[in-house]
Amino acid sequence: MSLIKFTKDHEWIRVEGEVGTVGITNHAQHALGDIVFVELPEIGREVVQGGEAAVVESVKAASEVYAPVDGEVIAVNQALIEEPARVNTDPQGDGWFFRLTIADPAQLEALMDETAYQSHLEDLA
Repeated sequence: MSLIKFTKDHEWIRVEGEVGTVGITNHAQHALGDIVFVELPEIGREVVQGGEAAVVESVKAASEVYAPVDGEVIAVNQALIEEPARVNTDPQGDGWFFRLTIADPAQLEALMDETAYQSHLEDLA
């Protein structure tokens, strides 16, 4: 069973055991517009919660993708290098950025579930 959590910076993490898959939310991709370039972290890189982990560039702007939790990057979505628009078409599926081993599962408690994230978006409107 997987669990999905969200950050205030519009990243999501899908947790399956000790592994988390990370990407940006539909709200984030919509705000950015057409994604034209993605810079992914190196496999083996240690990332820290709230720290820059990847970069996404659109026709409008460049934006950092922050790590939702501490961990070590164990996989990246190479398909985004050739086809960065996957982030626009399926941001919470085929448009994932990287996978990491979760160093401290307790950090997940500080993240929002789907309901809290939707409330967060309403507060931003």
